[in-house]
Amino acid sequence: MAKLFIDDLDVKGKRVLTRVDFNVPLDDNQNVTDDTRLRASLPTIKRIVDGGGKAVLMSHLGRPKGKVVDALRMKPVGDKLAEIMGKPVKTLTDCIGAEVEAAVNAMQPGAVVLLENLRFHPEEEKNDAGFAAALAKLGDVYVNDAFGSSHRAHGSVVGVTEHIAQCACGYLIRNEIEFLDEALREPKRPLVVILGGAKVSSKIGVIERLMDRADAFLIGGGMSYTFVKAQGHNVGGSLLEADYVETAKGLLEKAAAKGITFMLPDDYVVADAFDNGANSKVVAPDGIDDGWQGVDIGPKTIKAFGRVIAGAGTIFWNGPLGVFEMPSFARGTFEVAHLVAEGGAVSVIGGGDSASAIKKAGLADRITHISTGGGASMEYVENGELPGINALTDA
Repeated sequence: MAKLFIDDLDVKGKRVLTRVDFNVPLDDNQNVTDDTRLRASLPTIKRIVDGGGKAVLMSHLGRPKGKVVDALRMKPVGDKLAEIMGKPVKTLTDCIGAEVEAAVNAMQPGAVVLLENLRFHPEEEKNDAGFAAALAKLGDVYVNDAFGSSHRAHGSVVGVTEHIAQCACGYLIRNEIEFLDEALREPKRPLVVILGGAKVSSKIGVIERLMDRADAFLIGGGMSYTFVKAQGHNVGGSLLEADYVETAKGLLEKAAAKGITFMLPDDYVVADAFDNGANSKVVAPDGIDDGWQGVDIGPKTIKAFGRVIAGAGTIFWNGPLGVFEMPSFARGTFEVAHLVAEGGAVSVIGGGDSASAIKKAGLADRITHISTGGGASMEYVENGELPGINALTDA
């Protein structure tokens, strides 16, 4: 990645405006329930602080849609970061304006400030030039360490770089790109790609991109029913993107022509309602009747996937294989997660719900790399670049 890196910056005495991804879950009492993203940013924050810089951190939290939402204020996040770092973190009540500028300008070297939720301002997501310029007033140099937001051309990600001379990437972004590049561009063979999640439309570009690199695709989750439909079977009330049936058929034909294993489920768990307590049964792909919907892969599929996973050299996985949020329909996702963790392959989890499933299964420490950005990782795999990284200063 030929972009300026944080280690290339002289941060001593400088205000280092740093985009982090602190979009973390909060419970009803405003407590952070998963601090993974906070801890992932620590190397970059520590580099700034230890180098005598002033860390001016900025992030979004949730989807306030351009309005101030008290339940989405950054203060609980700042308090949790202070607890983790063992040093004060001052959370401001806005992210731009005279009061914010005064507070930032009063910082001492080694201090850490967290700006208020960027998305309280609608201009953030619009990449408004004036908003980006206002943010830029808070930094002498800029660092982007928010991989999970780097596929968005927002004010704090792209716009701000037009107003600051030196814009570098942090440790988290560098590590994410290195893992994805190593795993997918020069993988240890065989390369097995596991794809799930709700929509096939969001995975088409990734499948096409990896068709010339992967040795096998294992397909599950809601997206698989569009392929089942493409094979001429009924899918009952299962998730279906009817507009993509022909596309799915074309992908199956392309994989067959290339001699690539493209494995769809041999069986499904179906339910008569989208509810954890619903009646359920295991059926073949051509046995999903009206009034029933697919909610998980079945036991035959788990075994079949397991045989491919056992022989893999590299595994890339994005998207759960069933409705894992419901205990009754989590078996497929969790058992495959165990197979991946125990298989000995280089394993890369592409963020999002698949990362949540790995953590929920208690297997995070047995995976080679878990991305902090689901959408960003998929866009990088598909396009080989991200707007937030392209905007940084060339090395």
